[in-house]
Amino acid sequence: MKSIVYKSETGVAVVHPAPECPRTIEEIAQKDVPAGAKYKFIELTELPQSREFRNAWEVDESELTDGVGA
Repeated sequence: MKSIVYKSETGVAVVHPAPECPRTIEEIAQKDVPAGAKYKFIELTELPQSREFRNAWEVDESELTDGVGA
C-alpha cells in the first residue's frame, strides 16, 4: 500500500489513502496535496516505525518527484 508525502508548514505530511477508496493514488494526491506542494508516493514500509519523534521527520525536497498539488 502506498502513501503520499509532502512538505507542509509544520514538517512532513503523510496522506494514507483508505484501502476501499475508489480513487487512484494520483487522484487522491491532486485532491489532498496543497496547491504547489511537491509530493512523492512511498510504500508504508518506508515510513519510520516509531511515531515518538514524528515531528522530527524530514524529507529532501529533491526527492519529491511524483507530482505537484493542484
